[in-house]
Amino acid sequence: MNTSAMARNGRAGAERAARGSVTKGAARAGFAARGVIYLLVGLLALQIAFGDSKEEADRRGALAEISQKPFGSVVLWALGVGLVGMALWRLSEAVFGAVGEDGRSARKRLLALGRCAFYSFVAYSVLAFAAGSGSGGGSSDEQSRDVTARVLGLPGGQWIVGVAGVGIVVAGLWIGARAVMRSYHKKLRLGEMSPRVRRLVDVTGVGGGAARGLVFAAAGVFAVRAAVEYEPDRAKGLDDTLRSFAGTPAGPGLLACVAAGLVLFGLFSFAMARWRKV
Repeated sequence: MNTSAMARNGRAGAERAARGSVTKGAARAGFAARGVIYLLVGLLALQIAFGDSKEEADRRGALAEISQKPFGSVVLWALGVGLVGMALWRLSEAVFGAVGEDGRSARKRLLALGRCAFYSFVAYSVLAFAAGSGSGGGSSDEQSRDVTARVLGLPGGQWIVGVAGVGIVVAGLWIGARAVMRSYHKKLRLGEMSPRVRRLVDVTGVGGGAARGLVFAAAGVFAVRAAVEYEPDRAKGLDDTLRSFAGTPAGPGLLACVAAGLVLFGLFSFAMARWRKV
């Protein structure tokens, strides 16, 4: 067998493994882990909306909440491993392509690579928290201010932060619009759902996706403001972004609605773990 044939066989074997049961299980574990985190963040945000503002409504706050429960350390490690599985699945999509007609397109591969990087960072922060660092990578607000300050100090830093902020706004609007249009239908095995379950999944998918998109867009607006005013403290992470909704004319009611939406997105992630095509 010549070298090229061996290379083709090796690639085919690697692709089969990437699409095998282990990778599928890793993806489903990742969706479930994401669901737990969003569910807890939403519940923490609901507490803030109703007057209990002691805990941070972000990933670190969710991890701290888990750590205080019986077997919390075990759950933290399980979440971290699940998110590692998500990152590896996204990496396999970047290398071998995703399911669907355009799954091998350059755009889908680049999106998968970006998601791999994101979930790798999230997995690292969860595992670091589980290992005893107690920081989970720092609060989202601290991270946003620190990163913004460093980038603003670079040549052309204002433009970089501004463009990044606009990109986050666009991403948030895109996430929300796709949720409202129920674009996720093509990624789910709808035939395996009863009509009632499908309606429930749509409630979580539309409501959860719209809330998640709104939070992203709001965070992007704060980043743009930080760039325009050359003030890193204007940038906000997840916790401060959520709290800012309570400062609008709609008051804590708007925050409660957004928080409920994040709870719905957590539930939607569980549905993705069950019925997502991978």
